Order: sequence, then structure tokens, then C-alpha cells
Amino acid sequence: MEENNTEQFLSMIRQLVSAVQGAPYPGPGFEPELYSIWYEHVQSNAQECFEFLNENFPSDKEGVDKALQKMFK
Repeated sequence: MEENNTEQFLSMIRQLVSAVQGAPYPGPGFEPELYSIWYEHVQSNAQECFEFLNENFPSDKEGVDKALQKMFK
């Protein structure tokens, strides 16, 4: 993996983890709109990470495709 790709991948993973950690807590006063915004953001980050893996790790393409299919059913 090229150094530039490594840096891009690490940045994408950090963004994804940050988005997951920022998940709204579904407790009292929970606002469905906030959850919806968060969910769309996380899905977008996850999709971007999977596409990057698919492009840069073609030998694992089948595994990535299966994971995407499960995730976005």
C-alpha cells in the first residue's frame, strides 16, 4: 500500500470511528431527526471506506462486496 493511500485510509477510518462515537443516545427526549442525520453520515463514511478498500485491496474484493451487501440490505 502506498504511503499516500495509507494516510487516506487512516483518515477515513478516523472519520468513521468519530462518526460512530458521536451517535445520539436514544434516551428520554431523543430526537429522531438527530439520529437520522447521524445515521446518514455514518453510512456515507462506511460506504467511502468500503469503496476505498475495494479499490486498493482487489484480492479481498469478494469479501468486501459481501460485507457491503449485508450492510446495505
